[in-house]
Amino acid sequence: MRDPHIRVSREVIAKSLCGDWRAEHLFTLRQSQTLWQAHQEQVEQCDAEIARMLAQFDAQTNQPLPEARTPNRSTRAFQPGFNPREECHRVLGVDLTAVPGFQAPTVRVLLGELGPGFAEKFTTAKHFASWLGLCPDNRITGAKIYSLSTRPVKSRVAEALRLAAQSLSRAQTYFGDLFRRWKARLGSPKAITAMAHKLARILWQLLKYKEPFKPEVFALQEQQLQRKKLHPLHNMAIALNFKLVPNQ
Repeated sequence: MRDPHIRVSREVIAKSLCGDWRAEHLFTLRQSQTLWQAHQEQVEQCDAEIARMLAQFDAQTNQPLPEARTPNRSTRAFQPGFNPREECHRVLGVDLTAVPGFQAPTVRVLLGELGPGFAEKFTTAKHFASWLGLCPDNRITGAKIYSLSTRPVKSRVAEALRLAAQSLSRAQTYFGDLFRRWKARLGSPKAITAMAHKLARILWQLLKYKEPFKPEVFALQEQQLQRKKLHPLHNMAIALNFKLVPNQ
């Protein structure tokens, strides 16, 4: 037996297709479609030019591209005519999409603004973070601190790192927990800058030594963060004569 809801939905769709299609409405629709097609052609030309320019860079690695850490949430309609993640991995020698908060568009911005060999221009990660304006600019006069704010630096790289840091607000990882702790203590703007600073240091480390991102490096810090979260709960349970039992 056929579902009556399917028949009703078909009738609704058929009625919605019947309308007062006046000549000026159809003219406007044709104009919009033509303009959309022209924009699609321009986007395809831009994708082809980006692919051509990326092909001019020397390959930094011949290793196969690692499996994606998280599935790409972008729809197919917004995908370029080439694989941006694969090209960035070939040029940079490291899969930066493995870093929490870094998606393929973010990595393309970093590559376009910094280039493949930028890490050699900065002696340490501190110099790189200072160049981006993501570290405190301490103003001290007579052994007295007058300002701890960051320098006003206009940088697309810093903005990309801030957006990557902001995307970690709901992440159920060590970086997500750390960002939420900073946000509760410092406020949202300072927490975003602090997390962007941490991501900048990780970015310099990976590209300086051409090593893949290793989540297990932060496993010890994650365990320490979990103990800090459980400590007040244990104290509260003891005060109420209860006992915390983990789920099996």
